[in-house]
Amino acid sequence: MTRDDVQRWLDRYVEAWRTYDRESIRALFSADAEQFDHPWEAAPVRGADAIADDWLADADAPGTYEATYEPFAIEGSRAVAVGTSRYDDARGKRVYHNAFVLEFDEHGACRSFRDYYILEG
Repeated sequence: MTRDDVQRWLDRYVEAWRTYDRESIRALFSADAEQFDHPWEAAPVRGADAIADDWLADADAPGTYEATYEPFAIEGSRAVAVGTSRYDDARGKRVYHNAFVLEFDEHGACRSFRDYYILEG
């Protein structure tokens, strides 16, 4: 994976989150992907279909969030990306600083996704 490849994937990730389009979510991940929703989670959500189901079951209201992420380090099929997720919803304004640990398959689909984050303030 190149820096540009990872940035394109991250841009697609943000767009899939914005639209909650099931096929766009599924296309981000390999059929056997693992998504760890929380850094401490021992059991991941497994498979592109289950990941899409997970996203759709806990969807954020449109217009209440925005995000920017960029590649930080890339080694072969593995990457770390950093950025921020900003929310302004019924729970108030919040900013999270994220670090994604990613592993991609030979087709550029993510096969392992782990989000490490901390709430600002």
